[in-house]
Amino acid sequence: MKNIAHLLFEARMLKEIPRSGYHFLGAGRESVAEHSFMITFIAFAMAEMEPTADGGRLISMCLIHDLPEARTGDLNYVQKNYVSSDEQKAVEDATRDIPFGGVITDLIREYNEAATLEARLAHDADQIAFILDLKALADIGHEPPRKWLPPVLKRLKTQTGQRLAQSIMETEWDSWWLKNYIDRPE
Repeated sequence: MKNIAHLLFEARMLKEIPRSGYHFLGAGRESVAEHSFMITFIAFAMAEMEPTADGGRLISMCLIHDLPEARTGDLNYVQKNYVSSDEQKAVEDATRDIPFGGVITDLIREYNEAATLEARLAHDADQIAFILDLKALADIGHEPPRKWLPPVLKRLKTQTGQRLAQSIMETEWDSWWLKNYIDRPE
């Protein structure tokens, strides 16, 4: 049981680790844990949109896909040109004495290989979380996200991800609450 407690404390560290790509964007910020929540929620919606996907597997994959970053930190695209992390070793070390460690290892491997529908949807959920942040920042007047959006949109691999991203791009970030407060009939 103590090993599971250790794993939970390790996962908790993701709340303290900032996502490093936002430094290059010049606006916005989030922790790895906040990111994991967002893509897991997106995966939940995608699982409902894509009935052939194993929703539990997809959601689980998104929840734990960045667990190794509790040990390695978050490396962005620029940093990965100069520094590499041994994510597999990090996962193996974190899960070695956990009864369900093989499940975590298998899910992260599946995510990284991106060969299954669930893994492709998980990758799209990862990009859609970034698209949501970029779109929200662009909607409030930040210019750099407008440069970043086209290449991020091109990364989407599934029709479900592409349809969802298109809808996001056609929707203002604050329209969900404006319709409830400003556009409400009196």
